[in-house]
Amino acid sequence: MLRFATQLRRGATAVAAFMAWVAGWNYVACALFITGDIVGRNVFGVSSAATVEITGYMLACGIAWALAHTLACRAHIRVDVLVTRMPLRLRAPLHLFSLALLIAFAAFTAWVAWELVDESALFDAHDNSALRVPMVIPQGLWAVGITAFLAMTLVLMLEGTLALLLGQPEQLDRLLGSRTIDDEAEEALEAVAMAREGSTT
Repeated sequence: MLRFATQLRRGATAVAAFMAWVAGWNYVACALFITGDIVGRNVFGVSSAATVEITGYMLACGIAWALAHTLACRAHIRVDVLVTRMPLRLRAPLHLFSLALLIAFAAFTAWVAWELVDESALFDAHDNSALRVPMVIPQGLWAVGITAFLAMTLVLMLEGTLALLLGQPEQLDRLLGSRTIDDEAEEALEAVAMAREGSTT
């Protein structure tokens, strides 16, 4: 059962990584859009007349789509000065407790997000820009990112709970605990190795 949960988490992590990749290129496109609008306005006297609205949607969607990957990589900000100093038998259940609180927050946010999409669809809401973008498009993309974040919290809770029940608190700590110096060093070494492989090809 734990092996199945681990495989499920790895699959969810792969999907989250792809979503984060899309979010990253979304920011590149956002920067190019802003740059193009500035050049067009100052050099050619033309503007999209919707830069503020469109880039605002892109930023919001990019953040939402990267949340699941951030959680999977344990790259989110945590204030756990006391927890890291506790013995493992106390630390492990506290990880699950904090994740449960995060699940509650993510579930509420996802519910509100989809309620907003439903309301915009009901009233056929459009923005005030010259493009008159239907609000269900940016709001729907944003809600998808929040939902993926909720799904990742649930997958982590499943694996973490099984690890605790099966007497493997070490795996739970590796899964949900804060990143250590060793984790940072291993990631840096992997990045260097990838850079070397890229330079030799």
